[in-house]
Amino acid sequence: MKISTEIESIAKHVGEHKAVELCAKAGFDGWDFSLFDMCRYQWPEDIILESNHPLRTNEYLKFARELKQIGLDNGIVCNQSHAPFPTDVPGVRSYMKRSIECTAEAGGEICIIHPSNHHTPEKNAELYFELLPFAKECGVKIATENMWNWNQGEPRSCFAACATADSFCKHMEAVNDDYFVACLDLGHAEMEGSGDGAVKMIHALGHHLQALHIHDNDQIHDSHAIPFSMQIDFDAVVKALKDIDYSGWFTLEAVNYLADFNQDTVFEGVCNLANAAKKLAGMFEAIQ
Repeated sequence: MKISTEIESIAKHVGEHKAVELCAKAGFDGWDFSLFDMCRYQWPEDIILESNHPLRTNEYLKFARELKQIGLDNGIVCNQSHAPFPTDVPGVRSYMKRSIECTAEAGGEICIIHPSNHHTPEKNAELYFELLPFAKECGVKIATENMWNWNQGEPRSCFAACATADSFCKHMEAVNDDYFVACLDLGHAEMEGSGDGAVKMIHALGHHLQALHIHDNDQIHDSHAIPFSMQIDFDAVVKALKDIDYSGWFTLEAVNYLADFNQDTVFEGVCNLANAAKKLAGMFEAIQ
């Protein structure tokens, strides 16, 4: 079982180039290309922030190639990426093809593109049908992801697109294409009020499940914590993944874990993330 992690939380301390290098040195097999600086949306102001980040400029492919080469020089690859969101904002949606293009340039196999939280499977399918011909040209699969909403004043999350096994499977059926796959966010799946439970969703998705976002939480909030630090039962999750013969990567999305580290200490944090991912991979491989 190969392991990877998102690089945004590392890049906040040392930049993307160094982030890829640190992933390799910590023992990850790959890196998840965080593309949010391509088009960063800000709630609740409903604005897209101005940026001179290379992903926002005409240098975006050069930037992707640089990161790919750093990875290769250090013995790791880009396994997947995460496109900007929310995709129902026209200004954000216009960057989806660029996201797929950057994924291909970096060597990634899957680009995670969120559904709109409030749309039906059929309405969300319109976005994916629009993008799939280009994705196929690039040799990149598109993955949708289970989402959540939160009503102000409520103590728990509530339903959003793909939040339940039924909704997620209906999204898969609405598109029904080999280049359209599922990325299960384990933390979202375990949130009381919206999620259906990771084990149930894994079994329901079966062969559609080809990517993961792995992190921990208190089963109420979207904490994005390091695995084994909160309440998710990873023994049950790993057993379910083994049940369906999951053959994708174990990719961490513990984006909040490194917040209290700094430029000098972040490598220790990345090593801790890698050790957590290795523990999960070992649990998976130990199941006969």
